[in-house]
Amino acid sequence: MRNIQSAFGRNIFKTINWKLLLPAILLSLLGMLSIYSSSLNRGDFLNLKKQALFLFLSLLIVIFLSAMDLRFLKNNSYLIFTLYCLSLISLLGLLFLSQAHRGTKGWYNIGPVSFDPEPFAALALIIVLSKYFASRHIEIHSFKAVIVSGIYAFLPFLLVLGQPDLGSSLSLVCIWLGMLLFSGIKIKHLLVIFLLFAVCFVLAWNFYFKDYHKQRIMALLNPHFDEKGIAWSTNQSKIAIGNGGWWGKGIGRGTQTQYGFLSEPKTDFIFSAIAEEFGFFAVLTLFVLFIILLWQILCVIKGAQNNFLRLFAFGFAFLLVSQIAVNIGMCLGILPVIGIPLPFVSYSGSSITAFYLGLAILMSLQKKSE
Repeated sequence: MRNIQSAFGRNIFKTINWKLLLPAILLSLLGMLSIYSSSLNRGDFLNLKKQALFLFLSLLIVIFLSAMDLRFLKNNSYLIFTLYCLSLISLLGLLFLSQAHRGTKGWYNIGPVSFDPEPFAALALIIVLSKYFASRHIEIHSFKAVIVSGIYAFLPFLLVLGQPDLGSSLSLVCIWLGMLLFSGIKIKHLLVIFLLFAVCFVLAWNFYFKDYHKQRIMALLNPHFDEKGIAWSTNQSKIAIGNGGWWGKGIGRGTQTQYGFLSEPKTDFIFSAIAEEFGFFAVLTLFVLFIILLWQILCVIKGAQNNFLRLFAFGFAFLLVSQIAVNIGMCLGILPVIGIPLPFVSYSGSSITAFYLGLAILMSLQKKSE
């Protein structure tokens, strides 16, 4: 309580790392401009208003948490484990309390707002793995440490996969694998993991993947496979990107975006919508902002005074990179469509709030470790 009072007794805006926050805000504003443009044809701006509200709430979270001293987090194993367990409970509750939408139980419906706990579970996983690897950095060369950390990742992975949400579940695996690599896993242990992944893929193909999962992979390998069916979204996405040219077709003037050819232009394919309506220079701006943001996180990693901060910053950066790569890869047709939003940009109250929460934690840990 004393930390909160002292933090807010001074200019709280001085506690914010603007080099981290400003690129994220600009990315969100670019995303909101695209959401506005995508809504013009229907005249329904409810999603834009919701996104603006969640951005506002996210910035309040950043202001509040960045002013606090969160160093106690890295030393409190019970609190970290409690947060991790709460994230598991929230994911488990979806299987019983959530109504299926397009075959997936991925959201709690709270009045007009939907809440997806998976982005927050990803943050909780990064925190618990940061604590585990930071306190056992000497043991990381043992396969036991790999197995224990794998259990931490496997539990939320299994719950998300049961929704079923293949894209988000794979994102959790990527976090674990990335943090293992950063922590210094032995090559032979890494080879064992890749072998297990190969076996799991074969088993999933035969016993878990539904027909549409297989069809999306087939469409990736052959763009002419079922062009009016499963490959439709990817092909329309590539057409939209090609339509944009240097300067784009203009706000509300993208043919693929405005006339329903591009599916989910506010979420999964917002990158394609931006490319079509705002052009190459908007896409270049998007990449530059992401690079600036990631560079600033790398600076935090380089200057970190403790392993917990270093690991958390890397885990957060790896989550960002993996979701950026997968989302843009989906839009370009070089990866299958698995429903991953573009961080800070896509319409998703849960995603945008979770990423700003991650930034706030990073700012507080960095500021207090200097």
